[in-house]
Amino acid sequence: MLLQKTEKARLELLPGVRTLSLRERSLLLLVDGKSLSDLQAMYNGIGAQIVDNLMRQGYLAGPAELPPPSAAPRMPQDVPSIQRPEPGDALRSLAGARMYLFDTCERLFVRRDPVLAQQFREALRAAKDRTSMLDVGEAMFDEVALAAGAERAASLRERFEQLLPPERYESTQPSALA
Repeated sequence: MLLQKTEKARLELLPGVRTLSLRERSLLLLVDGKSLSDLQAMYNGIGAQIVDNLMRQGYLAGPAELPPPSAAPRMPQDVPSIQRPEPGDALRSLAGARMYLFDTCERLFVRRDPVLAQQFREALRAAKDRTSMLDVGEAMFDEVALAAGAERAASLRERFEQLLPPERYESTQPSALA
């Protein structure tokens, strides 16, 4: 079965509109001409969850579910909000959160302060556990607050926290055992 983008999906793919995660947006871009099974196999099997979410949210439809082509265009108040949805547990990982910090470092510090960017890179490479990575992230967000403002730092911190997996087995951590 071939899926097709809905009008909501077309609006999501317009420049300046970012309500979906990068994987969800890339899957939307690839929908045309791909079968349902091909889309579900993407991203090491996580594609099935993404396709289901996109269909449930109204971004994708099967051939029988499409609105007629003469449907009235959507009004501006129907445009989706700019808030990003939280990724599902399958998309959360320390590696993904770490890559987000590396990307943030590259985007915000390399040109402005190459020495500081190198320090953050080295600290991230040395961060071998969740706690040390969180410490580096906090230091980075503090620098972002100084350079770009508290609001920018808060939005980056919020997205970073969405990428972190939930902390499991809290009772086995050394501080809880003491």
